[in-house]
Amino acid sequence: MIDPTQSALNAATTTAPAGFQRIVVGVDFSESSSHALTTARSRFPGATLRLVHVTDARVTAAPDLMGGVTAAMPDPTLLHTLEDADAARMQGVAQAGEETELMVGDPVTGLLEAAGRWEADLIVVGTHAQGALEHFFLGSTAEKVVARSPIPVLTVRRRTGSGRE
Repeated sequence: MIDPTQSALNAATTTAPAGFQRIVVGVDFSESSSHALTTARSRFPGATLRLVHVTDARVTAAPDLMGGVTAAMPDPTLLHTLEDADAARMQGVAQAGEETELMVGDPVTGLLEAAGRWEADLIVVGTHAQGALEHFFLGSTAEKVVARSPIPVLTVRRRTGSGRE
């Protein structure tokens, strides 16, 4: 059986196929995100890249006794500080010709909404190594994007010397 994701990726190693001209890359400033961006730049030459970062509004949530989180009123000062810091970091990541978008909210929802509004052909996201407990409670942002996205998603895992992510 042919893996359509791998076929699309192989086809994209020379030039961006007609279907992948508008690519959203999720940026969270991690090493995995940086590797995904590098991969998108090298595998899809000629495509227009839009780097999207969503400042996670859940930073103001507090843990509750049942193992979840209780929503708190967003602290506007904290969110503005985070937005300003993220905007400065994004300027250092984006290259000439690349578009950027900064949002505040849930990273999965924000990334999907940005891709939809921009009419992206592909979303590229990095994956992070997580412990089993963290994965059980939080899940993977990349997994959630794949599960909810109406357009193709390429997940990129960064290899390290240990063989894990």
